[in-house]
Amino acid sequence: MSNQTRGGTRRSLLSRHMGTLMFLAGLIGMLIFGWVFFPPMLYTSTEQPLQFNHKIHMDEGGMECADCHPFRADGTFASLPTLQQCAECHEEPIGDSEAEKAFIDEYVTPGKEVNWYVYSRQPMNAYFSHIAHVKTGGFSCEECHGDHGNSESIPPYQTNIISGYSRAVGGQAMAGREVLPTEVMRMDTCSDCHIKHGRRTPCLECHK
Repeated sequence: MSNQTRGGTRRSLLSRHMGTLMFLAGLIGMLIFGWVFFPPMLYTSTEQPLQFNHKIHMDEGGMECADCHPFRADGTFASLPTLQQCAECHEEPIGDSEAEKAFIDEYVTPGKEVNWYVYSRQPMNAYFSHIAHVKTGGFSCEECHGDHGNSESIPPYQTNIISGYSRAVGGQAMAGREVLPTEVMRMDTCSDCHIKHGRRTPCLECHK
């Protein structure tokens, strides 16, 4: 067979499979985009008003989670500490960090509450009882919120541009993006834990 004939055969085969090759190239490109580039595009990032060092409060201050995040007398969870609670220790600087100085100058002195972004704030249709899990279930804070006691800084608050919810809540974790230490209050996390502990509860127990 001549070189001209062989060349024509190769061109014929290439022409015959061109559509398949283009489809596969497009499919692979879309998969790479969907797994690597698209997930991070779903979130906007906002820095917290201040940085906070949990580790120094736990280690040097001898504090526990409940000192700043207590239950009220009626059993409801108080969530974040008020400015008054923080000012009991920080009316004057007790360290030399820039974060503490900014906290006193911008919040304690003028009496202004800090508008923290809450990573684990649940959607309006999701009901969660802290006291049922901590007092009745015997769960530690770390089991749901991670080891924040050893963290020296707090990450940015990331918002899903479609749902408007924090990145720390929602459905299953998406492939193609890093899982944050705060990303533990997700629906699949809760469901898996309930199944593990034999608590196959109906939907309306959590979704009111």
